[in-house]
Amino acid sequence: MSVIEIFKRLDELLFLLINHDSDYRHLDRAMLILRNPLSWIPLYIFMTWFFFSKFEKKAWSLLLLSLINVAVTDSLASLLKSVFGRIRPCYDAQIGGMVRHLVDCGGTYSFPSSHAANHFGLATFWFLAMLQLTGKKWKWLWIWAIAISYAQIYVGKHYPSDVVAGALLGIVVGNVMAKIFNQLQHSKYKMPKFLFPAREKRLHG
Repeated sequence: MSVIEIFKRLDELLFLLINHDSDYRHLDRAMLILRNPLSWIPLYIFMTWFFFSKFEKKAWSLLLLSLINVAVTDSLASLLKSVFGRIRPCYDAQIGGMVRHLVDCGGTYSFPSSHAANHFGLATFWFLAMLQLTGKKWKWLWIWAIAISYAQIYVGKHYPSDVVAGALLGIVVGNVMAKIFNQLQHSKYKMPKFLFPAREKRLHG
């Protein structure tokens, strides 16, 4: 058995342990709430209010980069799903019959998890942005992203490796957004120079 095959089997076993064997009925409702995007509308409203009440003009950069962050992570995750073509657990011929379906199966492919990518992307960006602006570490953001990602496994939508890959994707994109935000801070809200290199050369040539 190859290393890849061993990894795949371990991934499936961990998935079944979380989805099938961790059958705690009192957690079902909580996990469904966690992974539902509508559940977090109050948080997004609060974050928008917090940005504008605390940082004024900087809030527009925070809000715009947050939206771009989600758009990029979601698009990349969707693209990678079609590239890797990994079948969701509920469609898998070997373990599909053992999957507890708490939600509809959804699209055919699962790697990487869009939920994990989107929420880890936001968590990373907000964590680094708040660290820049306030010097405070909002560690609760990691708990938030981890809980939502775990819920994706629990309800039967994703393998653990899907979630890990999505989290890594989100962390990378979130770091990029944080660096762009940092450059905007130092350029007094002018667009970063590296976005328009040709224009800069013409102006100074």
